[in-house]
Amino acid sequence: MRRLRPWALVLGGLLCAAAGPPPRSYPHSAVLDGAGAYRLRWGRRGSALAFRLEVRTRGYVGFGLSASGGMASADIVVGGVERGQPYLQDYFADENRVLKKDPQQDYHLEYAMENSTHTILAFSRELHTCDTNDKSITESTVRVIWAYHHKDMGEAGQNYHGSNRGTKSLRLLNPEKEEVLSASLPYFDLTNKDVPVPDKDTTYWCQMFKIPVQHEKHHVTKVEPLIQKGHENLVHHILLYQCSSNLNDSVLDYGHECYHPNMPDSFLTCETVIFAWAIGGEGFTYPPHVGLSIGTAADPQFVLMEVHYDNPSYTEGLIDNSGLRLIYTPVLRKYDAGVIEAGLWVSLFHNIPPGMPEFVSEGHCTLECLEEALGAERPAGINVFAVLLHAHLAGRAIRMRHFRNGEEQKLLAYDDEFDFNFQEFQYLKEERTILPGDNLITECHYNTVDRIRMTWGGLSTRNEMCLSYLLYYPRINLTRCASIPDIMEQLQFIGVKEIYRPVRTWPFIIKSPKQYKNLSFMDAMNKFKWSRSEGLSYNELVLKLPVNVRCSKTDNAEWSIQGMTALPPEIERPYKTEPITCSSSSCLCCSLFLTLLFVVYVTASTLGNIGSSV
Repeated sequence: MRRLRPWALVLGGLLCAAAGPPPRSYPHSAVLDGAGAYRLRWGRRGSALAFRLEVRTRGYVGFGLSASGGMASADIVVGGVERGQPYLQDYFADENRVLKKDPQQDYHLEYAMENSTHTILAFSRELHTCDTNDKSITESTVRVIWAYHHKDMGEAGQNYHGSNRGTKSLRLLNPEKEEVLSASLPYFDLTNKDVPVPDKDTTYWCQMFKIPVQHEKHHVTKVEPLIQKGHENLVHHILLYQCSSNLNDSVLDYGHECYHPNMPDSFLTCETVIFAWAIGGEGFTYPPHVGLSIGTAADPQFVLMEVHYDNPSYTEGLIDNSGLRLIYTPVLRKYDAGVIEAGLWVSLFHNIPPGMPEFVSEGHCTLECLEEALGAERPAGINVFAVLLHAHLAGRAIRMRHFRNGEEQKLLAYDDEFDFNFQEFQYLKEERTILPGDNLITECHYNTVDRIRMTWGGLSTRNEMCLSYLLYYPRINLTRCASIPDIMEQLQFIGVKEIYRPVRTWPFIIKSPKQYKNLSFMDAMNKFKWSRSEGLSYNELVLKLPVNVRCSKTDNAEWSIQGMTALPPEIERPYKTEPITCSSSSCLCCSLFLTLLFVVYVTASTLGNIGSSV
């Protein structure tokens, strides 16, 4: 049997080894640590994702994908350059955080370099491999984990990285954004001035501002968060509302706690959300054909900025100066952007039993609301280009479902690995048209296994929300499309027969039966002995209940459909998700290698035979 030439093995190996720097761009970038020592760049490559790590070390570099943000059951790759030789190894961690070599190597090294300060690694991996030890990469939030050490792996085995480690939530499959902004564009800032944050877990602070651009139309093209350094976990979200144009400059003198009995009456005129930012999110850039209109009579002259402060440790003496920067241009875009708040109206009628590993709530943007609002103003429909999905601490997954004529469309947006500390607008890969008569459902999945009392819809992070903010164009007079489930059938589930009428207190008081007499409905729901099976039955009931329609215009006006009762849509044809095709880059590489070996072997054999016959 003829021996294979050594160069054939080398040539085959080059298919799967590092050559030179890949001539590729990485449209996305994030610094993973606070010191700027670890930068990740990445980009989509067909069915794979390409990564580039730039780390301030001459030792090994670790990178991984984790369901929890920790090392347990994580998908991990470790690489570096040792004595001039690049290495990259696919690992996984078991449930006890023990690092193990993955029998199937799915990370493909493309380039490795080490200089006097940094190690740079470029590699790729298929989004969906055939490996149970790998984590599939989807459009949901991904918790990436990182680590590095000043020594290479081979110098002393698995060197412990110590404090050089961390986690960061990212959305790895966000579509690429077209940045068309000029550095010279004007901007204005809306920032709080020395707000004293109370020593309580949740505070909503409101401040009025006057838009400085007036009398001539401009478009806001980008909004950036201005979060005071050190307050990245204190400022949970910021909403910007359009207020009545009949106000005057006297409302600008002071801020006040929102939703407070003594807050200024002018705050009540601010119902229309024009922008939303949430923790973990970066600046938002509008598409090149869309902008947020300012400067005309129809645009906001006065805005209310609502800042949600989350202070679970009850820290005293905090003073905050956070806010938003709005970058604008006189060069007008084709369309004006609008925002629709969809989902569950924030209320006690939204409630979740304790001890539930899974509980689903639905907020309906109903056919009736969209029929009236779009039918009157935009029969051809509106185009959604980005969505912000919002819940609180019990949230685990959120989906924005879309229905037309009884048929479910592809999900408008989703996050099956929702992270309370990372909420940002998702740019849609393709704009989605919403037509009159469509239905939208914001579907939220919760986990309350660590709670012993009911979780209520409300403003605190310990309460819950189930909301979607849809950015769309062209702007119409629809700002809220939401729902509230019927409360009486919820009470009947726990055995309530009668409440005191007329209702003079909130929460209202129960009249019968005896075990709930003179209790508020909140106390009665907490008194009920919730088991897991009771919680499941209750969930089935709630999802079938009639809903009260919320359908609002700007300036506190309402569409005529407001307050009517509607039924959840009948789904005649549910959407069938496309099956995931998994592949392994290493298997592909190996198959190419084997094919090349076969070709080289046959060629060598043929040449050898020819040579022996001459």
